[in-house]
Amino acid sequence: MEEQKKINSLKKRYNRYTAPAKVGGGMSGRGHGRGGSVKGSAPKNTKATIRRLMSYLSEYKLSMGVAFFCVIINTLSMLGGSYMLRPIINQYIAPLDGSRGSAAGLFRGLATMGIIYLFGIIANYTQARIMLTVAQNALKRIRDELFEKMQKLPIRFYDTNNTGDLMSRFSNDVDTIGQMLSSTLVQMFSGALSIIGTLALMIYTNLWLTLITIVIIPIMIKAASLIASRSQKYFSAQQSSLGAVNGYIEETISGQKVVKVFCHEEVAEEEFGLLNDDLRNNMIHAQFFGGVMMPVMLNLSQLNYIFTSCIGAALCVLRGFDVGGLTVFLNFSRQFSRPINEISMQISNVFTALAGAERVFAIMDEKPEPVDDSSAEVLKPMNGFVELKQVTFGYNPDKVILKNISLYAKPGQKIAFVGSTGAGKTTITNLLNRFYDIQSGEIIIDGVNIQHLRRDNLRQNIAMVLQDTHLFTGTVMDNIRYGRLDATDEEVIQAAKTASAYSFIMRLPEGFDTVLEGDGSNLSQGQRQLLNIARAALSKAPILILDEATSSVDTRTEKHIEQGMDRLMKDRTTFVIAHRLSTVRNANAIMVLENGEIIERGDHEDLLKQKGRYYQLDTGALELD
Repeated sequence: MEEQKKINSLKKRYNRYTAPAKVGGGMSGRGHGRGGSVKGSAPKNTKATIRRLMSYLSEYKLSMGVAFFCVIINTLSMLGGSYMLRPIINQYIAPLDGSRGSAAGLFRGLATMGIIYLFGIIANYTQARIMLTVAQNALKRIRDELFEKMQKLPIRFYDTNNTGDLMSRFSNDVDTIGQMLSSTLVQMFSGALSIIGTLALMIYTNLWLTLITIVIIPIMIKAASLIASRSQKYFSAQQSSLGAVNGYIEETISGQKVVKVFCHEEVAEEEFGLLNDDLRNNMIHAQFFGGVMMPVMLNLSQLNYIFTSCIGAALCVLRGFDVGGLTVFLNFSRQFSRPINEISMQISNVFTALAGAERVFAIMDEKPEPVDDSSAEVLKPMNGFVELKQVTFGYNPDKVILKNISLYAKPGQKIAFVGSTGAGKTTITNLLNRFYDIQSGEIIIDGVNIQHLRRDNLRQNIAMVLQDTHLFTGTVMDNIRYGRLDATDEEVIQAAKTASAYSFIMRLPEGFDTVLEGDGSNLSQGQRQLLNIARAALSKAPILILDEATSSVDTRTEKHIEQGMDRLMKDRTTFVIAHRLSTVRNANAIMVLENGEIIERGDHEDLLKQKGRYYQLDTGALELD
């Protein structure tokens, strides 16, 4: 019982996003807290999910029409080829009039059968190619829409959902959809045609033997229905468990240094073992109910074959039923159960795909960042006069983080924020970018409320250097140019010099053409931060945010950076959050925050004279976190 509670707790942490729901989360400090679990895993509206999946195939109606026509041709050829056995046996192998069989006639009959089957093979190949192309095109569209939607989702979404589980949507869930679109639909349609066609030919061949088979059909359908109803929930649970395992793996691998530093290996192994056990158990149940379908259907089919053989033989002896007809009927009897078995087996794939599709559509249905009003302004150029008036904000409405914050910054000024963890320093910078919208008050830039500015215009005019660096796979030149894509090579090099990154870049094997991989794993943390600073230096944004930008570099490197920063901050409005008070002493104004309020403000000398909270931080009585 305790183990199951722990499993549920882990799944809640690492597979939070399992069904459509409003995402919400309580956050504080740096704004990376998790919150707002999303519950549920089983498809809630199977019909709606199917209709939505089919909408991705709507533009390929002609291709799908050709494919399904080929399925019909293939089915008819298989049935026609099988029925050819009756005239071949009755006319050329064991003629009904007792005469000797004809080798030439047998050859012609077999040749005709071969041609019929050949048409079926060609039709089957054609439909397979068409459906594969259609399915991959549909998957491409799904991936495009999913990725496009994720670019439009607010920061809150990523702060409250697990990266590994989101990645699982792109891989596992989308792959299951592709399998259903490329093969499952065709096989189910082909199976249904085969059942109808086979039943029609069985009735034509012998009505009495057909009645025996028809008696078995309800039993087979009932068995398939019972198994399918049980398997659906397990296939949904399987996808949910898979997302949780992926999320845990992603987080553990990315934080492997932390795991080792704190000797957390055994705990990580234990937690992963619990999640893996849960995945195994759900997969066993799902695969068992998916796999048991075939043997159950085969056994029922075998019973049908036995009864048909015995009664058919009796009809041949007592009622003059032809041997060719019996042979064909027995063949049809096996063919009749085969599509039922195939459809039964495909049901498990359908449930897996629908569970995956609903997880994918759940993200697509998330609310994106609000669209800018048609009246939204574009400031060109932006000077960088920033003013906050009575700003109040909380990541959750019932928990206020900032309380009536008011301040202003003129172009070229440097405003510093200091205070304890959770005081709201980073939250202010998040609000400046409109990563989150305030509950009350105003944030004004150059006399315009940012609520009335276009988001892209606002963010293009704000450069950020965060404590957590992120470098993309590509050259050093490309990574710096990310700050302004139209920058020339000379401008990139100058930005590197401004950030004091030029000297170490030139010591790399290929200089600016050195390819960085794995988030710049071949660089030190300080070097990665220097590239991040160079990226901001390249930007012409008039507003600069430095969120503990020098916390990952040594004192000597910090001095070089500060020299570059002095050049970088010239004529820019700069907001600085720093661990080290040495980096904020030359600020025009220092804001001391505590519990979401500004409790002190002034320059370095003024605050020291007050002998308040800042004085305690500066003299070391309290450490700044």
